[in-house]
Amino acid sequence: MEPQAVVARFFAEIWNEHRLAAAEEIVAPECVTHQLRSSGGATGGVPRGPAELREHVAGWLAAFPDMTAEVEASVAAGDRVVSWVAMRGTHAGPWLGVPPTGRRVTVRTVVMHRVAGGRIVEDWVVTESLGLFQQLGVVEPTPDLLARATRR
Repeated sequence: MEPQAVVARFFAEIWNEHRLAAAEEIVAPECVTHQLRSSGGATGGVPRGPAELREHVAGWLAAFPDMTAEVEASVAAGDRVVSWVAMRGTHAGPWLGVPPTGRRVTVRTVVMHRVAGGRIVEDWVVTESLGLFQQLGVVEPTPDLLARATRR
């Protein structure tokens, strides 16, 4: 299966259909995830095989049970696929200690997957966490933050 088709399955089956068991077919056991974090920089890579991915997605779905992923753009080159994704859902359960707000959110994410042997073996993820926290009301809107910062 071509890399772009594997990644399309990842978003369609796991994120949109919420078929977490599909991770066994789509993600290699030795898969490694690299996630950029604004507070601590990029991680060196952590294992995220099918079991870890199921747990990760289940956590999101517990907080945002109707979450889906819209791949707005996708580009493939060799064994790598870069996707620009809008994740959308309603905050109906606790998320990182934030009680449910009932708010509908959009989380922008850019992911590069590396595919080998018909499975995802590595990915690099950048998530717009600030925007999510602002939509949940945990962090002030950017204009308010900037206005307060310039008054100092």
